[in-house]
Parts: sequence; structure tokens; C-alpha cells
Amino acid sequence: MQLDRPYDVYVDTSGYAIAGILAQKNESGIEYPIAFFSSKLTPTQKKWATIESEAYAVLIAVTKYKSWFYGSKITIHSDHNPLPYLTDSAPKSSKLMRWNLALAEFNLKFRYLPGRRNVPADTLSRPKGSYQ
Repeated sequence: MQLDRPYDVYVDTSGYAIAGILAQKNESGIEYPIAFFSSKLTPTQKKWATIESEAYAVLIAVTKYKSWFYGSKITIHSDHNPLPYLTDSAPKSSKLMRWNLALAEFNLKFRYLPGRRNVPADTLSRPKGSYQ
């Protein structure tokens, strides 16, 4: 891990949990995972809209690795396309507005990643045995 290199964070959410992978590319451009995280959602969190649970996954990742992220470029990869809305405009929800303010101190860029290409984070967010 090099603190001066950009980070890639892959996040996903299911109706059950949030999860993500922190990765970084080496000098050769090969991406390596640095850390993994996942957390079960509470009954209240399970009722959230998809954008809220995906935004929550981003917030948890940024909070968890905050000391590594200061001054670095961070690309958030998610299979939820409206997520860039968080930082591009003022969210209508007070919850999303608070999270937007918490994320404002970081140099974040959002990138849409189709679900079929976000398999590692997707796998971490699913309960055991939920794949057919």
C-alpha cells in the first residue's frame, strides 16, 4: 500500500448487508486488494431506498479508512448509477444531505460499474448460500 497513490473502493449492498473492497494499483498498473469490509443492515436500514444503502456503504468505507484517504484521490465503484447524485447536486433527503457533507472533505469520484463486474463486493454483501 502506498499512501500517495489513488484508491479504488468497490461497494455493494443487498437487502441484507453492505460490503466493499479497498484496492490500489501498483507501479505496473495491476490492482490489488488492501482491505475488505462488510456489515449487516439493521431492520430499519433494510427498509432504506437503494441509493441510501449504497451511500451508506460509501460513508462506512470512507469513515473506516479515513486516515489513509486524506489527500488522496478516491474512485468509488458502484453498480448503482444514481450514486454520483450525492456529490453532484444537493440531495433532497436530509439523511443524504448529512452524508454528502461528511463526504465533502474527500476527493471522491464516482464510477458506475455494472453488477456483473462488481462480483467481489457483491459476494461480500450477500448472505451465505444466497447464490444459486
